[in-house]
Amino acid sequence: MNLTKREFFQVLGAGTMAGMGLGAYADADAATAANGLYDIPKFGSVSFLHMTDCHAQLKPIYFREPNVNLGIGGMKGNLPHLVGEHLLKAAKVRPGTAEAHALTYLDYEKAARRYGKVGGFAHLATLVKRLKASRPGALLLDGGDTWQGSGTALWTNGQDMVDACKLLGVDVMTGHWEFTLGMERVKEIIEKDFAGKVDFVAQNVKTNDFGDPVFKPYVIREINGVPCAIIGQAFPYTPIANPRYMVADWAFGIQDENMQKMVDEARGKGAQVVVVLSHNGMDVDLKMASRVTGIDAIMGGHTHDGMPVASLVSNKGGKTIVTNAGSNSKFLGVLDFDVKDKKVSDFRYKLLPVFANMLPADREMDALITRVRAPYEAKLSEQLAITEGTLYRRGNFNGTGDQLLVDALMDVQGADIAFSPGFRWGTSLLPGQAITREWVMDMTATTYSYATLTEMSGETIKTVLEDVADNLFNPDPYYQQGGDMVRVGGLQYSCNPLAGMGKRIDEMRLNGKLIEADKKYKVAGWAPVAEEARNQGNKQMSEVVETWLKARGGKVSARKLNTPKLTGVLPNPGYAPV
Repeated sequence: MNLTKREFFQVLGAGTMAGMGLGAYADADAATAANGLYDIPKFGSVSFLHMTDCHAQLKPIYFREPNVNLGIGGMKGNLPHLVGEHLLKAAKVRPGTAEAHALTYLDYEKAARRYGKVGGFAHLATLVKRLKASRPGALLLDGGDTWQGSGTALWTNGQDMVDACKLLGVDVMTGHWEFTLGMERVKEIIEKDFAGKVDFVAQNVKTNDFGDPVFKPYVIREINGVPCAIIGQAFPYTPIANPRYMVADWAFGIQDENMQKMVDEARGKGAQVVVVLSHNGMDVDLKMASRVTGIDAIMGGHTHDGMPVASLVSNKGGKTIVTNAGSNSKFLGVLDFDVKDKKVSDFRYKLLPVFANMLPADREMDALITRVRAPYEAKLSEQLAITEGTLYRRGNFNGTGDQLLVDALMDVQGADIAFSPGFRWGTSLLPGQAITREWVMDMTATTYSYATLTEMSGETIKTVLEDVADNLFNPDPYYQQGGDMVRVGGLQYSCNPLAGMGKRIDEMRLNGKLIEADKKYKVAGWAPVAEEARNQGNKQMSEVVETWLKARGGKVSARKLNTPKLTGVLPNPGYAPV
């Protein structure tokens, strides 16, 4: 895509979230507010709707955005590494508005009670239908992490989400956590449920033996007479971040050279618009956009960044748009293209928050959700305790929901130290809300959620922390694997994200005493990627948490966050203490 400097600034300004003046609607009834937020003028002739990382959340939920999303090196001060007021300034969104609440953690509890829950497939379906009606031919793209993240998705082997996505009208998708259902299940869904309805694309997944494509690398669909290619980019580090045995026959990777080949091939077949549906993570997408030419837009996922403005990346062939549509069915991205002389001449981008009280539930989708949840409703709704503080997961180093998990691990497993993976999926609870089995599953539901107890030397503990820190803070995005820092219970330490590999972690202490390299410590954890873990008879993490919750006497006090002392990296617009 080629834009002049003047056009660049015009579209950059036009790329902010819809409803910048929503303050005028903030105290109005839901219908009036929805009109102010969701009535977007149609632009051009080609439109894509984009959802990603819903993590199997069929019902409306609360979800607190992070107050820590550090950018280092060239990423400092740039999207997606802005939080709070810094993000609102970049997006030109006024504090206190519904958009400000959707995008940030600011005044979270008060704003959440005012604006209500977000997401929910019945409400998302209403918005999708509304936008497709105003944009005939628009395609709905699903960036993956769709079939995992809830109790019902785990217990139905992803079938609840497959049925919901077909009804929602998903046209094309790619994947990541989908692969943790196993190769056979993924192929079964694609070959049976999706046949003739949904295209699953991933140019970077090949067989280990002969290097053959496992999935379609791309599809070409006509939108109002314009041939449009959608190229899939599945999560490149699936066999590293998740158990390799679940995808034993498949190889992944970023594969820039093959991506360039697919772009050129699609262009050669007449594609006038080329979009990459990516699960790389936004920093990786930004680098890919600078290296691969001929891509009009990368619509990305994995890092759960709700981006209210599109980033424009220059490369030797022109410019590429990079967007990301958040998580938990909380947002829907809308990308409109004006195509002239068989190429993109201009675009408009909007990120729409899905507010459940501003969008009526679609009756057909609501009925499906009720039906698929019915066998599990009593089990899901069982109250285990009441939380006295807000529980949330997001943030580079810890969240109160993860603090609850490590506290439970240490107490129930009898450990000195506890590790919890830096997963970014998981829902939030407000003070006074019930902690139900559903919330526990929202935080722990994977196909390998075994709780573990291991003796580790101090040296090994440091190695673990250093490895995860490098995955998160490596200055080269292609060496990052997404996710956040491992959450730690019991152990205190300092972290310098700007230091070199193996030198970021220091001052590790347990009960005030320095960790000794040769001494053994009892370390509890969960979600091990090693294959042998599934045959050791360990409890599920959800069982550990339930045991701990039921021993609290009905109430769980507000969790005190255990986070590292940061050195060398502050101040940073991706960090806001709370």
